[in-house]
Amino acid sequence: MDTPSLSHLSVKDYAQIYEPAEDSFLLIDALEQDLIFLQKMKPSVCVEIGSGSGVVITAVAKALGTNSHCIAIDINPVACGVTQRTAQLNHTEVEVVTMDLMSGFHWDNRIDVLIFNPPYVVTPSEEILENKVYGDITRAWAGGERGREVMDRLFPMVPNLLSLYGAFYLVVISENCPDDIKRVMDELGFDMNIVKERKVRGEHLLVLKFVRK
Repeated sequence: MDTPSLSHLSVKDYAQIYEPAEDSFLLIDALEQDLIFLQKMKPSVCVEIGSGSGVVITAVAKALGTNSHCIAIDINPVACGVTQRTAQLNHTEVEVVTMDLMSGFHWDNRIDVLIFNPPYVVTPSEEILENKVYGDITRAWAGGERGREVMDRLFPMVPNLLSLYGAFYLVVISENCPDDIKRVMDELGFDMNIVKERKVRGEHLLVLKFVRK
């Protein structure tokens, strides 16, 4: 799975969106490791929540080809515009939607691949609430208590989003309590495994994968 070119992005762009970092590239590596599984699945719909620069969903779109409808979602309209540019300049098609998580759509178990690199940094809850202004990128990384406040909102939605044989990929750090995430998702009817993990600059990053039991 090739990492898309981001040569079109500037310092000005990165002042308003999440710049791809170790977590982004670990997620791409994890999806590449699972590429045979994904290709055999022949996903009709792939969705990334929190697309930022668009580097991950563009890599997925290029790897899976035109038979998969790839959708990027971000609450930040600047990130949505950048994602669209990234897809276009890497010669692939991605539909881009500006919204908060999956709140604006009723998907009815139609998503085959769901991808989320959430705001996972442990911060005071106030940092999430106080930075909901246009162009503020704090919400791209501020995760509140245990770094879980944003991802915890998504978990109850997953059973209604994923198709029967769909897969949900999630980036977390050890401070997010992956064992507790496993418990939460188990109660929702999902098995969890660690696709890939890496320790970088004091962070223990993990890419988790969830499929129905």
